[in-house]
Amino acid sequence: MTASNDSDLSTHDAQDDERNQSILIYVNGELRPREQACVSVYDSGFMLGDGMWEGMRLHDGVWVFFDEHMDRLFGSCKAVALDSGLDREGVQLALTKTADANGMRTDVHCRLMVTRGVKDKPFQHPKLSRSGPTFVIIMEHSKPSTGLQGRGIRLATVPQVRGLPMSQDAKYNSHSKLNCVIACLQAEQAGADEGLMLDPHGFVNTTNACNFFIVRKGEVWTSTGDYCMNGVTRQKVIDLCRVGGIPVFERNYSLFETYSADEAFLTGTFGGQTPVSEIDGRPIGSGSGPITRRIQQLYKSLVEEHVRIARISG
Repeated sequence: MTASNDSDLSTHDAQDDERNQSILIYVNGELRPREQACVSVYDSGFMLGDGMWEGMRLHDGVWVFFDEHMDRLFGSCKAVALDSGLDREGVQLALTKTADANGMRTDVHCRLMVTRGVKDKPFQHPKLSRSGPTFVIIMEHSKPSTGLQGRGIRLATVPQVRGLPMSQDAKYNSHSKLNCVIACLQAEQAGADEGLMLDPHGFVNTTNACNFFIVRKGEVWTSTGDYCMNGVTRQKVIDLCRVGGIPVFERNYSLFETYSADEAFLTGTFGGQTPVSEIDGRPIGSGSGPITRRIQQLYKSLVEEHVRIARISG
């Protein structure tokens, strides 16, 4: 998504970059121009949302936290009996091939998608996907919008809630995102940027796109993780707080604690840590507070160290 103006932002708004109009996209081993990168209308991902995906960032030639992203991707695929057709080394080679073809090295966002493939008939049963998986990699030159850190994200609590694990476990990073899309629409109708979603018991959980944290009296709180996708960046922030001496808790908490928070921020691969300025019309702190800024700096240092070690070992 490309940012249009400072009054209409989301956590995935990026600065304009004309190079993205001529990118090459990886589709089942081939590199195709953007306008020719297509999949079949019979593809199980298009037809049913039957697929998994990962979002990753390329920083100074290194895919940041590649192993953690692959743990989630291959774990999700295994849980739904989806053979991606590539092992980890194969994925790494495909990423390198795509990045090299596009002349990309840093400030790059990748969306890697794998579906069960083309179906013989337009029906639900997985056995109808007999031609093997569809594997797509989209890479774009991508920097978060400059207005995001200054203004912060405005959230609205939405009626759409995160479901129980036995209905559709949110820990799957699946193509089936209608629940989140509805939440986003509800937030937009409320005049906010994104939706703050509750869990089935009414506790604060996550937004429609990112994991959610609050800061109260120097303590960092986030949800238990039982009803949300446990993001790679979410876990890195929790780990950084523990190592850095910042009290951090994965716990149930309500809107009462949220409205009176000193700070709030979102986490995600694309934006790192994005401050929250407003929830349901109530201002939260004064934008990016001291704990949020400290975590942002710790995370930046972690990424730089990760890249340094990857270069030495690679």
